[in-house]
Amino acid sequence: MTRATAVRAVLAVAVLLVSVYISLTMSPRLGLDLQGGTRIVLQARDTATVEADRETTDRTLEVLRQRIDSLGVSEPTLTRSGEDRIIVELPDVQDPRQAAEVIGRTAQLTFHAVEGPAVEKPDEKPDEKPSGSDPTADPSSTADTADPDGLTLSDEQGRALDLGPARLSGAGVEDATAGFDAQGGAGWSVSLEFRKDAGQDWKRLTGEAACHPAGDDRRRVAIVLDEKVISSPQVDPSVGCKVGLPSGATQITGSFSADEARDLALLIKGGALPVPVEIVEQRTVGPTLGAAAIDASARAALIGAAATALFITIVYRLFGALAAVALGAYGVISYAALVALGVTLTLPGLAGFVLAIGMAVDANVLVFERAREECAERPKRSLRSALTTGFTKAWSAVADSNATTLIAAGLLFFLGSGPVKGFGVTLAIGVIASMFSALVIARALTEIAASTRFVSDYRNVNGIARPGAVRTWLVRKDPQLFRKPVRWLVVSVALVAVAVAGIVVRGVDLGVEFTGGRLVEYSTSRPVDVETARDTLAAAGFGDAEVTTAGDGDLSVRTGKLDNDGEHALRTALAEEGGETTKVRDELIGPSLGDELRRNALIALGVAVAVQLAYLAVRFRWTFAVASVGAMVHDVILVVGAFAWLGRPVDGIFLAALLTVIGYSVNDSVVVFDRVRELWGANRRTPLDTIARRAVLQTVPRTVNTGMGALFILAALAVLGGDSLADFALALLIGICVGTWSSVFTAVPGAIVLERNAKTPPPAPGKRKGKGPARGRQGASRRDPLDNGARV
Repeated sequence: MTRATAVRAVLAVAVLLVSVYISLTMSPRLGLDLQGGTRIVLQARDTATVEADRETTDRTLEVLRQRIDSLGVSEPTLTRSGEDRIIVELPDVQDPRQAAEVIGRTAQLTFHAVEGPAVEKPDEKPDEKPSGSDPTADPSSTADTADPDGLTLSDEQGRALDLGPARLSGAGVEDATAGFDAQGGAGWSVSLEFRKDAGQDWKRLTGEAACHPAGDDRRRVAIVLDEKVISSPQVDPSVGCKVGLPSGATQITGSFSADEARDLALLIKGGALPVPVEIVEQRTVGPTLGAAAIDASARAALIGAAATALFITIVYRLFGALAAVALGAYGVISYAALVALGVTLTLPGLAGFVLAIGMAVDANVLVFERAREECAERPKRSLRSALTTGFTKAWSAVADSNATTLIAAGLLFFLGSGPVKGFGVTLAIGVIASMFSALVIARALTEIAASTRFVSDYRNVNGIARPGAVRTWLVRKDPQLFRKPVRWLVVSVALVAVAVAGIVVRGVDLGVEFTGGRLVEYSTSRPVDVETARDTLAAAGFGDAEVTTAGDGDLSVRTGKLDNDGEHALRTALAEEGGETTKVRDELIGPSLGDELRRNALIALGVAVAVQLAYLAVRFRWTFAVASVGAMVHDVILVVGAFAWLGRPVDGIFLAALLTVIGYSVNDSVVVFDRVRELWGANRRTPLDTIARRAVLQTVPRTVNTGMGALFILAALAVLGGDSLADFALALLIGICVGTWSSVFTAVPGAIVLERNAKTPPPAPGKRKGKGPARGRQGASRRDPLDNGARV
């Protein structure tokens, strides 16, 4: 064993031990789509006097956090997203009505003088809002802008009162506490404390109210939360006119119970939002759906990984079995990295973790195929020497292919939304962990095995000393693939035309995430067919609802704008026909966010194309870069067209799959063009079509073997993953098949056609090792690892 091998072995053991320890002692952090709960995205809105910037959004977040913590929601999470959005995650909260009430989406606190009993207008009732009003509109606009003379609202007993303009906002409240006066016998009360300037406003407000006689409604002060009077106490008779109540001496008394006093204090203290907020996204996932997704993904991972390990063991024998061991180590390391970094594991992220298992064999396959070539060219070469050369020559393709996948993962993280970001994180961690498992763990295992006499002597055992069946067949047939490259391009154009026809004729079924609206999935105790459900909902006033089947007999209902009360009425209507009706999944996307997500999806695709083109242009010739990106666009159009023909929805998870397809497509093209560059540099006078044919024939085994590993995983996900992951797996299955085709029959012919008109000379040959014997330290660095330098 050489020193380098020993270092790799020690490093591999150390990392594995740490990973096992982390896996056994720490638990993963599950997203709401896996553990169940409600996720709400709030958009802060500007008012006439306050701008919804980073500072005011942070203050709004802290107010919301205080309210939610006080109400006892289990382990809530509140974070700011961007400049003016707040993400609220409430585990185990299944009723969005309760969640909206807990958050108080538009709650703003104001203090008003009471001007007396209201005089009702003939056509208007107290508290009545104009029809068509937005329930999430800024309440301060009604009090301060739309009606400068004040409001007409009902007090706690239902009596209508005319209120003056807002004299004080909740932002001036320093503290509000509930207390019990045992000595004075006053019972429960709420003490108020105001900030300095607000305290003076409060003193003037109560001083003006004290000028009216006791019992007069005008001696009252109304505390209004979200256009609802939560308290309207009388100013105590002991307070003189124009004197008012100082900040620290203010108490609201009444026949309060303990809970009522605490609730009132909480509303006054935590109800003041610096700016109004609007729900632009709301997702609710039942706990059973998340548990089923975890179980299905675990089974898919085990079955897919076992199939992948068996496949590479059959193809590469002993070395394949060692790579399978490294694949298992990869699973432990990547899982430990996710747990140690505190990454929130979402449903797309879980799918990314499972998918990365299938893609982790890519580097091993590249190395083993290179080692097979070395053994075929120099049969008497030692096995260890061929393996070392395989790792050296495969490094360029491994680095480039993984770099393109990391670019796709980065785009998913920075341009994706919600759970899709988790997919980008797990994919990136999977790529890094797979490189470690291939270049450190698998290399240490195979180098140790190659050093033994048994493995070296029995060449049929190791798996790389003899060429594979696919390579042997291709070399014997030697098909002239690119004698007329334009023919392959015509086939690609025809496929694109069929896909575009599907997009035009059938249309793309954009999910609710991109169109806005609401999508709810229900499980009923009694079977209900789609037609019966449609008729039931139409009779209940939901004639525009689209009803489809989902999962094992579940019903999926998609509507336009539907508030939480409307959803409750819809569920009640279904329960009359289906018995006990349980909500499995609920997604509400506001129209503004739907437009934004749709726009961001197009931007993400455009940026993906531009970034991949820039990277390939730096690493390869411009003709290779353009051809690779052309093949990538070809793959994207075919996947979208296939979903259009199949009538499958296009949503955020589909976007994640599409960006992964882009990375995979470029990955395949990079491997082929890396070989073209190498062969063309060594044979500059040989025509490019001949060079391309040789490169393709040499890399096809790698492309097929790597693709099979991913296909095993995806097939298991498609069959076992349920509705949540089936479309994701289907998109990737189509994308991998199309990407494998296009990397050979679209990218390569495209590069050949472009090179016909290019004036750039062939690539420079690689560094040669010298014509004579190696001398000195430079020659020593180039020697075979098993060459002791002796010459005769």
